[in-house]
Amino acid sequence: MEFAELIKTATVESVLLSGAGLPPVRGTLCITSHHLLLSSRPGGDGAPGTVELWLLIRNVDAVEKRLAGSSGTITLRCKDLKVLQLEIPGMEECLNVASSIEALSSVDSVMMMYPFFYRPQDLRLEAGWHLFPLEQYYQQIATQTSQWRLSGVNRDFAACPTYPPAVIVPAAVDDEALRKAARFRQGGRFPVLSYYHQKNGTVMLRSSQPLTGPNRKRCREDELLLGTVLDEGERGFIIDTRSAQAAKQARMTGGGTEPKSSYPRWKRLHRPLERGRPLQESFIKLVDACNDTSLTMDRWLSRLESCRWLSHVKAALSTACLAAQCLDREEACVLVHGAEGTDTTLLVTALAQLILDPGCRTLAGFQGLLEREWIEAGHPFHLRCARSAYSHARLKQEAPLFLLFLDCVWQLGRQFPFSLEFGERLLLTLFDNAYASSYGTFLGNNEKERCLCKVKESTHSLWAWLNQPEEKRKYLNPLYSRNALVIWPSVEPQSIQLWQGLFFRWIRSSKYLDEAWAEIQRLVENDDTSVEESAGNRRSQSLSDTAAQTENER
Repeated sequence: MEFAELIKTATVESVLLSGAGLPPVRGTLCITSHHLLLSSRPGGDGAPGTVELWLLIRNVDAVEKRLAGSSGTITLRCKDLKVLQLEIPGMEECLNVASSIEALSSVDSVMMMYPFFYRPQDLRLEAGWHLFPLEQYYQQIATQTSQWRLSGVNRDFAACPTYPPAVIVPAAVDDEALRKAARFRQGGRFPVLSYYHQKNGTVMLRSSQPLTGPNRKRCREDELLLGTVLDEGERGFIIDTRSAQAAKQARMTGGGTEPKSSYPRWKRLHRPLERGRPLQESFIKLVDACNDTSLTMDRWLSRLESCRWLSHVKAALSTACLAAQCLDREEACVLVHGAEGTDTTLLVTALAQLILDPGCRTLAGFQGLLEREWIEAGHPFHLRCARSAYSHARLKQEAPLFLLFLDCVWQLGRQFPFSLEFGERLLLTLFDNAYASSYGTFLGNNEKERCLCKVKESTHSLWAWLNQPEEKRKYLNPLYSRNALVIWPSVEPQSIQLWQGLFFRWIRSSKYLDEAWAEIQRLVENDDTSVEESAGNRRSQSLSDTAAQTENER
């Protein structure tokens, strides 16, 4: 397929661009393979035009057109929740532009997406892809205990197509047993280590549901795997992110739960979390309510409640707190799974680590957490983030699980403003890049797909860009002070707030808030500089005194 075949009209003059909070501007609209550009007309002195719009077409979620006489208006609703309007002279040009944008934004082939064509001058292609190897994470655990090993059982993705090539498993379980356990779990996602709690040596594992089925099938290797995790006399908890009823229904179609008779030392706890269509519809309803400026207070509160988004945030945080409590206070090991083990499972394991581990609350630690628990762990970003809140297409497998995670992280940052090294801007950037990006970090659904498409060899890493000194500075929290304690968030309804920085980002200006944060950052940096200069002066004075004393002694 050639991109040129999808572009019916490449350039249109005298197009008027407008959007919430933006002054209308007229200029030339250009459509390229991956971008929509609008350059304002140059001044009378022949100066070049100013680029007023540089929109990645992959970011377009819905295209709406309205014709009136000999012209038309195209409304672009973007995946980052921005809404733009283009007034285009000429009916045919309007229809052609709309058709071109729809066709280009619907290209679904991973290797045809912009990251495979993006080549910034100041980044090396290989940079950022190997910053957080699992081997490094395993070495940290190996210094604490010898009960775990790094297994290459999945090096060819034969055991589990959605796991990475290397996984951390009990040292007492060999690879052949792992292969048999994989055949007993949906999609081959056998229990693997997600987190080692250094405080007491407990661990959190994750997997998919067991394939017990209506005949209550058993797998000795799976039972052995989970049995070796627990020391003699210990008990563990299985946190199932489905309701008891949903788990029971799954058994009738080949899935199920771990029977108590086969796993006597594991206690099952059901904490249902929504995924799939209900979560996507909740997201759509919330965004629709946020964009409706005609609402009265009563109507706004009613719609906020009926969309149930904040209830999903509360449920996710509550379940993560339960997992963290089992590990830290009950001193018990935990296995987390739902059905497939690629959505709500990862939501819980990632949030629990953020609550427990101060290392995950640093900028580098948080990036490593995202690599381990979302990207390498097989969250299907390509499927879940195919559409955002505006799409008119029939829902398939879209669901904002990753956005829900980012919202929960924002709640943690709001309740503990000194404990996260990064701020809201990083979370917004991650949201934007998960849905449409110039970088390959969130491409594909799992490591196997990324290997087949040669993503790491052919695209740039988002982490390489974020970790450039000038960029990195933008994402740091100037109020950060390392907190070695567990941060237990309040999940009371009054404590869960709407993430206005995301949902009202394009509706209400954040200029004054941004300026306030910039001033805080400036003051903190000046204070740090003053401290360093003072320390430097003290060191210089000390050296001078020492030199003088030595001279006198001579």
